[in-house]
Amino acid sequence: MSGAALSLRGIACLRGGRLLFTGLDLDLAAGASAQIAGPNGIGKSSLLRIVAGLLRPFDGTITRDGAVALTDELDALDRDRTVHDALAFWARIDEVPAARIAAALDDLRIGHLADIPVRMLSTGQRKRAALARTLITGAPIWLLDEPANGLDVETAAELGRLVDRHRAQGGIVLAASHLPLAWAQDVTLHLHSPQESAA
Repeated sequence: MSGAALSLRGIACLRGGRLLFTGLDLDLAAGASAQIAGPNGIGKSSLLRIVAGLLRPFDGTITRDGAVALTDELDALDRDRTVHDALAFWARIDEVPAARIAAALDDLRIGHLADIPVRMLSTGQRKRAALARTLITGAPIWLLDEPANGLDVETAAELGRLVDRHRAQGGIVLAASHLPLAWAQDVTLHLHSPQESAA
């Protein structure tokens, strides 16, 4: 992962005919972390989806050196499958070894839930299962949308340790959050609407 890099130049986001933000620049090298902050509706989640390649920017360019893995509120885990089988489905799609699943579940302290249907999980357990999917991908660039939502204090701290480990291995983390995160940030991006910037 030592060669991972992420660069944003002049990124602007237009959603529903409204310009949410414009002129955003960011450079993250291997081992770096940044937090996206700002009020509700400013485009934090949209920015992560732009970086992931799921939305097109209204303007600007993105350069990624390394694969990305996005964890957001849409966990995309089949509710009728067990946790293990739901993650195994994505392991096949992502073309990564299913053998990584057990370690990822143990890292997030839900190994005991591997054979439980996803629909039976609590909100926090489902968030941990979604985060396990990010670990399984082996992607060097993690995009985390409100990663602490639904997590108890102990689990949020454990996520912080996993992020620190990922960064120590040369990974990059870009997280959007209203809350303080359980790991140090190299950069904090405060998104502002163009109207506020002009005021």
